[in-house]
Amino acid sequence: MGSRRVLRAAEAIREVVGMTILRELQDPRVENVTVTYVEVSGDMRQAKVHVSIMGNEAKQNLCLKGLQNAAGFFQRKIADRIQTRYTPRITFVLDKGVKHSIAVAKILKEVLPEQPRESVIGELDVNEAQDEAN
Repeated sequence: MGSRRVLRAAEAIREVVGMTILRELQDPRVENVTVTYVEVSGDMRQAKVHVSIMGNEAKQNLCLKGLQNAAGFFQRKIADRIQTRYTPRITFVLDKGVKHSIAVAKILKEVLPEQPRESVIGELDVNEAQDEAN
């Protein structure tokens, strides 16, 4: 677990990068990007920005390359926001957590039997009636 200072810096970096992508970055390669979380090293010289990108793999790689090319721009914005001796060097990493959770949900939907909605509502009515009787 990181220190409070490192955690605060990570949150500030996440906010700065997210807002800069939304409002100031003009690279057409960078679109449909969400900053999920940021990992900052203990000495605050390195920061890994985890991003989730919508689209196919080629589009994700193109967007990731655009983000990495704009790393200096992001570092300047971060330097304005946080007051540290060193501005962390930014690297972007593709976060596949959302993609994995969608895949797991799809598998679970295929494996688990689907209950008809009426039977669920009927069970609720029976339970409510039993509660009222007691």
